[in-house]
Amino acid sequence: MRRLFCLLFTLLITNSFSQILEPVKWEVRTEPVINSELEYDIIFTAIVDVKWAIYSQNVEEGGPLPTIVSFSASNDYKLVGLTTESDLNKETKFDSVFQMTVSKFYSKAIFSQRIKIQNSKRMFEVQGNIEFMTCDDSRCIYEPENLFSFNYSPTKGLLVNGESSILNSTEIDADKYMLQLYGITSDYKIFDNKTDISDSYWSIFSLGFLGGLLALLTPCVFPMVPLTVSFFTKQTKESSSKSGFLKAILYGFFIVLVYLTLSSPFHLIESISPDILNEISTNVWLNVLFFLIFIIFAFSFFGYYELTLPVSWTSFSTKGEGFGGILGVFFMALTLSIVSFSCTGPILGSLLAGSLSSTGGAWQLTSGMAGFGLALGLPFTLFAMFPNFLKSLPSSGGWLNTIKVVLGFLELALAFKFLSNADLVEHWGLLKIEVFLGIWILIFTALVLYIFGVIKFPHDNPISSFSTLRICSGLLAFSFVIYLGYGFKFNSETGTYNPLMLLSGLAPPVGHSIFFPTDTPNNFKSFKDFKTGVDYANQLNKPIIVDFTGYACVNCRLMEEQVWSHESIKPYFQNEYVLISLYVDDKQELPEAEKLTLQRADGGLRSLRNYGQKWAYFQTEFFKSNSQPYYVLLSPDGHTILVPPVGYTKSISDFELFLKSGLKAFKSM
Repeated sequence: MRRLFCLLFTLLITNSFSQILEPVKWEVRTEPVINSELEYDIIFTAIVDVKWAIYSQNVEEGGPLPTIVSFSASNDYKLVGLTTESDLNKETKFDSVFQMTVSKFYSKAIFSQRIKIQNSKRMFEVQGNIEFMTCDDSRCIYEPENLFSFNYSPTKGLLVNGESSILNSTEIDADKYMLQLYGITSDYKIFDNKTDISDSYWSIFSLGFLGGLLALLTPCVFPMVPLTVSFFTKQTKESSSKSGFLKAILYGFFIVLVYLTLSSPFHLIESISPDILNEISTNVWLNVLFFLIFIIFAFSFFGYYELTLPVSWTSFSTKGEGFGGILGVFFMALTLSIVSFSCTGPILGSLLAGSLSSTGGAWQLTSGMAGFGLALGLPFTLFAMFPNFLKSLPSSGGWLNTIKVVLGFLELALAFKFLSNADLVEHWGLLKIEVFLGIWILIFTALVLYIFGVIKFPHDNPISSFSTLRICSGLLAFSFVIYLGYGFKFNSETGTYNPLMLLSGLAPPVGHSIFFPTDTPNNFKSFKDFKTGVDYANQLNKPIIVDFTGYACVNCRLMEEQVWSHESIKPYFQNEYVLISLYVDDKQELPEAEKLTLQRADGGLRSLRNYGQKWAYFQTEFFKSNSQPYYVLLSPDGHTILVPPVGYTKSISDFELFLKSGLKAFKSM
């Protein structure tokens, strides 16, 4: 139980980037024991990156996970004694991460196990696994599966994987698997593409900041501004002005820190497997759960009930305010976060769900949380520092509840985005574009009726007169309803409806239709199988554009509906390239012959059971990328990358230059 707690604790302290981290590499060798023809020492050497460490085999219960070398049981050999570890580079000292004294190895760790051959007249394999945890000062990675094997023969003795000394080598049988799955061999040339995703971080930071401002205008948060300011004003009078300013700044900082902490577990989840966040975000039942949660959030905002965290949490944080000093300020920030949950929870839920469905994963979630915390904490800090600004604030009233109800309508509309994700990846066909647009039209029509007082909710005050702001808001919502109706306009060129640019990535693709269905964006000819597409490209002698995409990928829809549809881009898809779209979240099961368990480049195992896993493995192993969209231009035989791949490219001119460069490289071949 305590080991399980330790592993969960590792989730909280990990803080890794979205690229694949591999701070520990293993080498193995065998040494015959002198004066004993049937005994061998197997030496495992861990090469550890600077500032990283792995832990001893002997770790006190409740601490980090120890290094464990295990062997498969066999009648052909037996283990002689226990696995030993060298004292070289071993340090026993207090570990700040786990708050206890532990033994760990820096730079290099050597483990040794002696075995005795029981049956020396036949060939056999010695198999096993190394399980270990590695940490630096701020993050940990747990590696549970690192398989190794040795071949024994009466003539050659005990060899490591046929004389290979590198553990977790992906060379073994790789060609056979690659030919079977993708029609290519494992010597695929890979370009190191360094795509700048800082723009997406700033975008989601801005969305988080906007969410924080909206949360500030809710009945749970807004009335707390004068209460908090009066507390700090009193503190300033009782102590020095400088001390009051410092506490106000710390208060805002701790608010940001609380929300940043909420994103920390997702960094380790992402480091376990490079495409695990995609697996999570496209999980059918998780999307259905998000749909139900958003419905619950919406009716909470409508005022039918209130969502709150356990009273014991609030009581604990409130008691902490009495400690005084910095600790007291921290507990004040924590109390604000807990008490305001009924209003901030739904907005944070939207941020969490949106980040998991995006390409930046955990770091985008952290960016969004930072924006949210900053927007929420900044006004409290400024008003605490300059209390005279409070006079300019409007008084609390019915307008706060109106904002909350409007947010409820938005939550209700967003709920169907997650149901649409599940519908797309499972091919249910329940939420076609016509049904989705019809539901949104009903929701926003109801919003218009609410703004103009036709519909009432439990906590609404009577409307005596319509303010200019209310009238403008109602007209804006009505304009959006008309805009949604424009989504039913037929486009004769693409053979389906016109896509609504504001709904790109939120609504299903326009080809997911009852009346005008099509399997490909903009009605371009496309293949969903790599080998089939390569065969077609070979016949026409045309270069290939491999589109790593997803049914639930927001940026993929933005590219298809806003960039691919541009008049300067369409001819490339229609005439110059063969399009192969590989959906990494397709849950349709693979044929039995293609269901395999393969090794990843980082040494772990990956089971391929559906098409999404097959194409996700293809992308991460060959192109060292796990984000979508991701575009690769290949020669007609699929063996040569023409130009470095690119990801989300919102500039039409930049994407056109990418396609032109690929054509130029192909013609020069």
